[in-house]
Amino acid sequence: MNIVNLSEAVSLKRPLESGNEQQLQTVRDVLQQVRTRGDEAVKEYTEKWDGIVLDDLRVTPEEIAEAVASFDPQLYRDLEEAAANIRFYHEAQRREGYTLPLQDGSYLGQRITPLDAVGLYVPGGTAAYPSSVLMNVIPAQVAGVERIVFVSPVSKDGKQPAAVLVAAHILGVTEIYKIGGAQAIAALAYGTETIAPVDKITGPGNIFVALAKREVFGEVDIDMIAGPSEICVLADETAYADEIAADLLSQAEHDTLACAVLITTSDDLADAVASEVEKQLQKLPREAIARKAIETFGTIYVAESMDEAIKAVNTLAPEHLEIMTANAEADSQKIRHAGAIFLGRYSSEPVGDYFAGTNHVLPTNSTARFASGLNVDDFVKKTSIVYYTKETWAQNAPKIARLARLEGLEGHARAVEARGWKKGE
Repeated sequence: MNIVNLSEAVSLKRPLESGNEQQLQTVRDVLQQVRTRGDEAVKEYTEKWDGIVLDDLRVTPEEIAEAVASFDPQLYRDLEEAAANIRFYHEAQRREGYTLPLQDGSYLGQRITPLDAVGLYVPGGTAAYPSSVLMNVIPAQVAGVERIVFVSPVSKDGKQPAAVLVAAHILGVTEIYKIGGAQAIAALAYGTETIAPVDKITGPGNIFVALAKREVFGEVDIDMIAGPSEICVLADETAYADEIAADLLSQAEHDTLACAVLITTSDDLADAVASEVEKQLQKLPREAIARKAIETFGTIYVAESMDEAIKAVNTLAPEHLEIMTANAEADSQKIRHAGAIFLGRYSSEPVGDYFAGTNHVLPTNSTARFASGLNVDDFVKKTSIVYYTKETWAQNAPKIARLARLEGLEGHARAVEARGWKKGE
């Protein structure tokens, strides 16, 4: 890994991957075709890009039962426990509406209502991500969403990974479709003969999925435009180089575009981590992917002070931040921008990815400056409520009318005045 003096760094942020014109036009064509031709277009694109001929888009109950029956019992229990932990964490995010009493029986309020239907995109084809099912479905269930559907591309044998179907079974999700790519996003947004449209789409995918989500936003809501995975480790001389190297590689193995960064106040630790990364890379099954990520987006920054290091973290606003310092808890209080924070030696990033209960769908590309990880609030909407009695109206109508006329909106003023006090009531 490259070691750079933090004070000499030109920029900590990498360019945002937003696709090219050809990719964008391809996505727009797919969206239009699915919108107008429905299932037929979805099947055509699935055969064209995935090499899969689909007679039926939907996963059958028999396929789910087969996956459950063949699944390792210990892994099944592990997924159940992970699901319970995730539900426990997200239950604490549940909120009720409120009512604010005013004079004379009037009141203001807010009503919180779950979305009717949400669609989850689960990456697939050559990999299995049951954790994505848990992380997206559970907050929606806690929010009270009635219809939860997920789409995921199948492998060459026309089946989805057993682990994905088992995760769905554990959560009681049965509406599952064997499609991926931009055509799956289009089907969720617009609906087809087989798939009813949803109100929101969540979950990560490749550049075509990301562009499709961006294009349908407004027709439906989306969670975020997820970029490649990121990890930043903030460490001092008390940290262990082999542990940091392992954590950096845990994200680098995701994708050749993944970003792995160490910010430290120790020159010795920087050198040791660089050496450890190379040593561990040689033994990593996904070495080719991780090595490319490390060579392209892996950097060790050496800061002159912890304050300088923390300032750099807040500028980077990483998806995942591990803090391995002598005063990790105190240092964490100074972090303003990070998708998720992992404190101390024993809270490595995969603990949150799979089991602790916090959500692993997190803002990337420095969007943690203004965005949050997926949570229960993403699956509800808030409706304001106003109730004025005659007495409260009479007291305030002249003020409201004056404010309306201040903005030149006579119709607004007359709508308030039409109620009664102008009639001598």
